Amino acid sequence: MNGELEALVPLIPRHDVSGPRPIDLLASEIHLGRDGEIRAGRRGAGGDRDGWRLTAFHAKTADDVHADHWEMHPEADEIVSCVVGKIRLFLRPDGRGEEVVRLGAGTAAIVPRGRWHRIELDIPSTILAVTLPHGTRLERRTGAERPDLARPEPPGGARCRRPA
Repeated sequence: MNGELEALVPLIPRHDVSGPRPIDLLASEIHLGRDGEIRAGRRGAGGDRDGWRLTAFHAKTADDVHADHWEMHPEADEIVSCVVGKIRLFLRPDGRGEEVVRLGAGTAAIVPRGRWHRIELDIPSTILAVTLPHGTRLERRTGAERPDLARPEPPGGARCRRPA
């Protein structure tokens, strides 16, 4: 098989020959097609970018939630749910200032379409999100937005080096 076909093979139609079977939500993406069909596929396999996507994942570190990037979905709202744990959902200023929504286990928030947002963890958490991924954009946070990157000048003007 060529690479394009192999990327689509992991998508499993809702009714296959063997009947319904369990889906590992933490290792899969669920594609909710505009035609009404639901398919499960291996996370990151590509697959349908024209329908809705449900993604669940366990996050232990800032890298797991790309906390150093803002994300935006231009074509649809997104629902972000904290299934287990505690997270903070940041919405980038749109003239009103940055908003922070604290989500604990069993809570969710709706991110409006076109609104830049990011997640930070308070503790390791399991997160579930649903959106239309088509056109999703990521933008790296700048040092000005990240107090954790700002390092004051030490006395004498020499810059300290971080240990390797």
